Amino acid sequence: MKKVLFENHHLYYLPNFIPIIEEMNRRGGYEIFSSIPAHMPQSEQSTFFNGCDALGIETIRSDDEQNRIQSIREKSFDVVIVGNVGQLNEIVTTSTLAVMVYHGIGLKQSYYNDIDPRIDLRAVESESRLAELKSHGHSNLTLTGFTKCDPLVLDENEIKLNTIGLNPNQKTVLYAPSFYPTSLDQFLPILGKLSYETNIIVKLHNFSWYQNRYLYQSKAVQKLADEFEHIYLAPPSEYNIIPYYKMADMLVSDISSTMFEYLYLDRPIIMATCFNLRLKHRILHKRFLKKMDLRRMENVDFVFQLDHPDDLPTLVYHGLEYPNDLSEERQAAQTEYLHRTDGKASHRLVDAIESKLEGRP
Repeated sequence: MKKVLFENHHLYYLPNFIPIIEEMNRRGGYEIFSSIPAHMPQSEQSTFFNGCDALGIETIRSDDEQNRIQSIREKSFDVVIVGNVGQLNEIVTTSTLAVMVYHGIGLKQSYYNDIDPRIDLRAVESESRLAELKSHGHSNLTLTGFTKCDPLVLDENEIKLNTIGLNPNQKTVLYAPSFYPTSLDQFLPILGKLSYETNIIVKLHNFSWYQNRYLYQSKAVQKLADEFEHIYLAPPSEYNIIPYYKMADMLVSDISSTMFEYLYLDRPIIMATCFNLRLKHRILHKRFLKKMDLRRMENVDFVFQLDHPDDLPTLVYHGLEYPNDLSEERQAAQTEYLHRTDGKASHRLVDAIESKLEGRP
């Protein structure tokens, strides 16, 4: 039995790992553990541990972070899989196969900067990203596709609209904003009006629930959901956005990775470019731009761009009435940004892991 640890820097990393966990369970021969840092909020940890229990995997937990790290090291894992560098070097031994499945595939430069030479194998979701990483001198790469999206090719675990209080006879918009910069502040006055003719599911970023700076976001949307019957706010216990993708006829987002993930379904996407920057980023705009993958942003041609929040209803109604607009661009983008949309990214990754393990003593 090979011992495998999935190290989750935050709760929202877990959906990337679930298909890999399920693939390892299908094959057998793996003893699977998962863990999350002890300094995460207790409510976030609780949701994480409940999710792991539902997956039937063991967890390593402690009230003290150093004790947690020590417990991980004592188990001497054969494989450690992470979503960012985080505390990688503290939790691996010299014999551990360190694997990175990066937690996001959006528009931020961190994708290229969150690197450590200790990573033995990095899953890459597209050929364009593979070429970019190779141009930076990286050779520890395996082209897999994006593991998080594997479940989108299956008909399992679909949520029905009427079970969450929405009208199954109305079209459904999934609104999934980033935490920063976010379009949410601009859209709060508009979502209620939009909900008169459409269902709206709001799936907030993890930080909107668990980080003090962004808590106002979940509070504001909860107030809206209480006031408007066709607005549903996905609770923090529903940490995985994947089931909500399948319920939605359209996605509205801003700079979130969700735009690329939703490409799996070839359905309309609105990208909002109307968001507020913090004062320091307004004054030092170049500092903000350095955080963004500007070339990738400029090449996004598969979405309806929204510059003014008041135009949201018009653009939503257009996209819902003409869902095939930009379909050709979306299908081309599937190949560009997701390699394959066959639901087998996790299969390819576990193949690559096993190949690496075979070459070790």
